This record gives sequence, C-alpha cells and structure tokens, in this order.
Amino acid sequence: MRKLLIIGLFALFLMGSCSKTALDQINTDPTKLTESNYDPNSLLAQAQLKYANLGYYQLLYQSTMTQLLASTYYYYNNGDKYINVGSFTDYQGRIFDEGYTDASYIREMQRLARLKDPEAYQNLIAIGDMMFVLILQRITDTYGDVPYSQAVKAMQGIKYPVYDRQEDIYARMLADLEEAIARLDTEKPGPTADLFYKGNISKWKRFGYSLMLRLAMRLTKVDPEKARIWTEKAAGKTFTGINDNAILLTDASSFNSQNGTSLALRTYSDYLEVRWSKTLIDQLRSNNDPRLGIIGEIPKDGLAKNADQNLAGNTDATIQLGLPNGYDLQGGDTDISRSPDYPGGTGSANDFAPLGKYSRPRTALYLKLGGPIFILSYAETEFLLAEAKVRGWNINGNANLHYTNGISGAIQSLAQLDPLAALDSKKISDFVNQNMLDESSTQNALKAINTQYWIATGTNFNFIEAWLNWKRSDYPKLTPVNYKGNVTRGTIPRRLIYLSTEILNNPQNYKDAVTRLTGGDVLTARVWWDK
Repeated sequence: MRKLLIIGLFALFLMGSCSKTALDQINTDPTKLTESNYDPNSLLAQAQLKYANLGYYQLLYQSTMTQLLASTYYYYNNGDKYINVGSFTDYQGRIFDEGYTDASYIREMQRLARLKDPEAYQNLIAIGDMMFVLILQRITDTYGDVPYSQAVKAMQGIKYPVYDRQEDIYARMLADLEEAIARLDTEKPGPTADLFYKGNISKWKRFGYSLMLRLAMRLTKVDPEKARIWTEKAAGKTFTGINDNAILLTDASSFNSQNGTSLALRTYSDYLEVRWSKTLIDQLRSNNDPRLGIIGEIPKDGLAKNADQNLAGNTDATIQLGLPNGYDLQGGDTDISRSPDYPGGTGSANDFAPLGKYSRPRTALYLKLGGPIFILSYAETEFLLAEAKVRGWNINGNANLHYTNGISGAIQSLAQLDPLAALDSKKISDFVNQNMLDESSTQNALKAINTQYWIATGTNFNFIEAWLNWKRSDYPKLTPVNYKGNVTRGTIPRRLIYLSTEILNNPQNYKDAVTRLTGGDVLTARVWWDK
C-alpha cells in the first residue's frame, strides 16, 4: 500500500511550508501551495473521478463474468473464461490499490477542511465520510477482509494497517454513514467541486440513504435481521426519480488515454473485442423488452467498416444477436464458428469479421469520450425496496409498485447516456404493464427483481455492482462456462485476488486475512456476506 504514503508526504510538505513569523511571510512565495491557500474541495472531485473511472477493469472482469458482455479475444479470458492470463492477475488488485488512493484523497480533504474552518466545511467533511463508505464498500465486497479502521493513516504512524473482518467493516460503515447523513445541513454551504450533485445537499441526503439501503441489503444472506433494521431506516428517504441518479459526467475535451475521462469502451481495441452476451440479449428478447432496440447494434458487413467507431450499426431489435460466452478464435472446439447459433463469417484469430454479426454496445450510447458514468441509481434502490417488501419488511408502498418503478427508471436512465435512447412514455408503461411482479411465489419475485437489477446495472455499464448483487441474490441463474485451463473448476468467480504487493508491503496482516478465506486468496473463495 505504498500509494497511501503519497498524501501523507504531500501533507508533510504543506505543514513544513507554513510560516509563523513576519520574516517567514516575507520569504514565502505566494504562488506556492500551502494549507492556507489550498482548497480541499478539489480533492473531492479527484476522488469522485477516480472512483467512477474504473470502467476498464470492469470490462476485463465483471462485465463478462456476469455474462452481460462476452468476448472471443484472448485478453478477456480473465473474466469470460475464468483464466488468469499471464501477469494480468495484477489487474485484479486494482480496485484495492486505486480504491485506497481514492480514500486517501478523501481523508486529506477532510484534514485540510478541519484545519481551515470545520464549521464552514461541515457538509464537505460529512460528504467525505459518505464517499469513504462508498469507496470501502466496493473494496470489501470485492475482496472480503480489508483495512478499514486503520486505513490511510500513514500520517498517524500506521504503516501496516490490520485487515478488519468484513462483518466489523459493515457495522462501522452503516454507523459512519448514518452519522454523516445526520451532519448534512442544507443551511450551510455545499461542496464547490462536486462532480455528482454540484453541491446539492438535499440530493446528497437521498444519496446517503440510498447507499444505506444498498449496504443493508448486502446482508440478506448472512444477517437478515440487521438487513431489515437498516433497510427500514433508509426506506422513504431514498432516491425519488432518475434525476437523483448519482452520475459523473465526463468531459470529451479533456480526454486523456492515461487518466481516462470517458466510458469503459473508449479505445479502438476494446470496442472490437467485446459484444453483448447471448445471455443478456436472449433475456431481453424473451420479454419483448424495448431496450433490445436501444442498447445494441449490428455493425455493417466487412472488417473495415466493422472497425469504424463512428459508423453506426443496425439497431433493429429483431436482428440483435448475443455472443455466447466461453468461445474463442483459435480454430479448435471452442472456436466461435462451432457455436450452435453461429451466424457465419470468415476469418482467423486475427480477423474480427466473424464478430461483425453479433450485437455490440451501441456506438452513440457507449462509445463517447464524454458521457455519464453511473454510480448509484434510482432503479437500483427501487428494486431493493421491492425485494424488502417481498421479504415482509415494513416498507411503504407495495412490492409491485417499487418493482415497476425500478423498470421504468432503468429504461428512462438510458436517455441519460444519450437522448437517442429516450423511449416514448407509453411504450415504457405498456412494457411495465405486461411485466407485473408475480408475488404469489417469493422465489419467483426475487428472481424477477434481481434479474431486472442485473439488466439495469449492466445496460448502465455498472458491471461491478451487477456482479456484487448477483453474488448476493444468486439471480439471474447463470450457466458458467468450463473453458479448458480455467482456475475456478468451471464456476463464476466470487471475489478477486488481493493486490499482489500486499504480501511484501503488509505481510502479516495480509496473511491473517488470507487464512480466514476458505481456500485462500483465490477467485472461488467467498466474502463474509456471500454465503
């Protein structure tokens, strides 16, 4: 966790630059950065951008593991076929590595805010605690036991933070989040560099309760009573519509391939190498889902045209075809040409023309250098509330109302990707009326709700959340691939591997955490709440 020292060194530099005498003031360059002239708000924007922009790693792992996307390309064997290709296992630790860097920005932001004016920055400090929970939830849900109580405290002399048990982390996150929400004050200034809500404190409150709901519902397998208590606390205070969606809008004018300020499918090679999966496309077609004619397109014939990112494909719903997971372009038994529904095409391992017959994510929606990245959505919260109601918890409204709100919100949110995705309200209501929730069977209801959650998060390219909720709910029922050489015995990964350098940088605490994992630091081990 060497990156965690960066902020500490930065802060020490600031403290060393503070002048205390008139002579010091005379000899201080006013253009240099000091604690007195540095605006902590900018660190909030930095953490938000970095948190949101992990799309590339989602594309490599979670998108294909959950069979929302598929790929025949060797590079994507990591997620599509559960193979640790070469040194790419390092990518599995990126959520850990980059997540703690983001968390260090937040803690430094709060430190500077408290030094300058804790009352004036009250909302910024509280939002910092909410961001810390948001960041740490993704880390712990991905790996299991991780540092929380001692995380990013290098300035306090903690170089080797303990890995807290996930059960304890969840208790702390829920309590910390509740306290942070209570400190939000609409009468005081909001943050000035807020990429989610532009400083709107009312929206941050709804975000906080929506995040609380998501935290609570993660516990349905392992501690349903605690899940109920915290869900009921959040209910009635969560998002009220898609305008509450937590979205980070990227800026095409500042796009940089190194720091990435766009959506996941931002590079030429990535765009060629993935398609919507057969599992997703078949699911949409089986329900006559209007999203089928919105999210996908069949490229024009021919490799040259197929490679043109600016050439829109055919969005006719009747011709959309999903690529099955688990195939390749190697010419053997698992070559895509051997799949039962192969649409034809000629090519070799280096020729992507055979993939031209499969549905790719629609160019206008997903391949934009400037566009939205979804963090947490109204649709997600409504689906979780629907599930809570099905479980018999004290939630206002009925399960079907929350369920249909979720479907409507998910479809409407596609227009936030691009106005081309806007669907006539009557078409949405017609689809919703044809897909009411079957509450006669609890299992059927849970299946429907969480399948829609999977579709909503997948079509918003929030693949990490799609994977995490799939682990929690076990829906939709996915058929894993059993590709030769896979490292999971033909099962979909339940976690990712810790950052590889932890065994050197924090050896004892890392080893202690690994001993608590059944099977060790492997893809098939399960985090505490995933029982």
